[in-house]
Amino acid sequence: MKRVVVTGMGAITPIGLGVDAFWRSIKENKVGIVPISYFDTTGYKAKVAAEVHDFVAKDYLDPKSARRMERFSQFAVAASKEALEDAGIDMSKEDPYRVGVSIGSGVGSLPLLEKEVIKLQEKGPQRTAPLFIPMFVSNMAAGNVSIYFGLKGKSIDIVTACATGTHSIGEAYRTIQCGDADVMVAGGTESCICPIGVAGFTALTALTTSEDPMHASIPFDKDRSGFVMGEGAGVVVLESLDHALQRGAKIYAELGGYGATSDAYHVTSPAEDGMGAATAMMNAMKEAGVAPSEVSYINAHGTSTHHNDLFETRAIKAALGEDAYHVPISSTKSMIGHLLGAAGAVEFITCVKSIQDSYIHPTVGLKNPDDECDLNYVPGQGLHCEVEVAMSNSLGFGGHNATLLVRKYHE
Repeated sequence: MKRVVVTGMGAITPIGLGVDAFWRSIKENKVGIVPISYFDTTGYKAKVAAEVHDFVAKDYLDPKSARRMERFSQFAVAASKEALEDAGIDMSKEDPYRVGVSIGSGVGSLPLLEKEVIKLQEKGPQRTAPLFIPMFVSNMAAGNVSIYFGLKGKSIDIVTACATGTHSIGEAYRTIQCGDADVMVAGGTESCICPIGVAGFTALTALTTSEDPMHASIPFDKDRSGFVMGEGAGVVVLESLDHALQRGAKIYAELGGYGATSDAYHVTSPAEDGMGAATAMMNAMKEAGVAPSEVSYINAHGTSTHHNDLFETRAIKAALGEDAYHVPISSTKSMIGHLLGAAGAVEFITCVKSIQDSYIHPTVGLKNPDDECDLNYVPGQGLHCEVEVAMSNSLGFGGHNATLLVRKYHE
């Protein structure tokens, strides 16, 4: 099986446009949660979200293309542009059929669906936008990236709710491992902070009702009350090691293991014993040949919901045994909220940057750990330490579990 490395990264997040801006904000413990500005929240229990501000699509795309894409697709193209440029991929020197795309979205354009349904009810079917369907459906993030950059290899859209970004990178990794592509542009994207999105997650009692941005997304805290909706995109360029070396690419890290399981338990709750997520972690470690004691850092799914944080804690204990008490664990969602289908991709980038920069960010806002959440979630300040091996977990509605294991690159 081919070795797979990370050679480029791109990000659009609530705390920074671009990987450098995002990472600076991470190191400053910046929280990107604000009162919702996209619509009037009168009558809504959830009042805050992690919005992406100052994003101008025309800064990344030509005006005509921008008009034909919804925000989630614009985010995907923008993050892919940064990642491809960062990797130094010159498509004039590549076989386009050997460069593919694996970018998922958990929902697609919920705001456009909402808008068109209202229009249908108020003005009739003849007023439906001609491009409604190709702008709304979730595969158009991958499709638009493929079209915009001329990537003619495998192009797929994986939809596994909040595990989408992690599965998308994992399946891109598998594609390269087995020789179906030399390069894959992989990640996740999401933008659905809109009335029906917020109302729907609120009806599930999944969203926090806290109106204090600094006390809203507080994973593993006994006062946690739900997640905060976020938006954005994370995209990485993965390559076979041979291809990267042949073209003299810089290598950020090596993707060494991928685990994917299903709880087969409940549509929204993770399995109470955590064994589905634990098995994903164990499979990733086994593939990478890494012992639990060798894991330097875990970027937790850490949504700030009661069930997720408790059951993920159990999963980490089941996967790592006594070593679970010694590994630093933190949740990026404490700063950027829950990016749904994009979450795992941005968190994977966080793991790569942690390896690069020898820095583990804290779980910001964690003040009073839950009695049953008794691991080291890095409260307070971040840790400056060597990070050799990092794992990133994602758990999605429907019981989808995914873990990526990324390590420092050694020849």
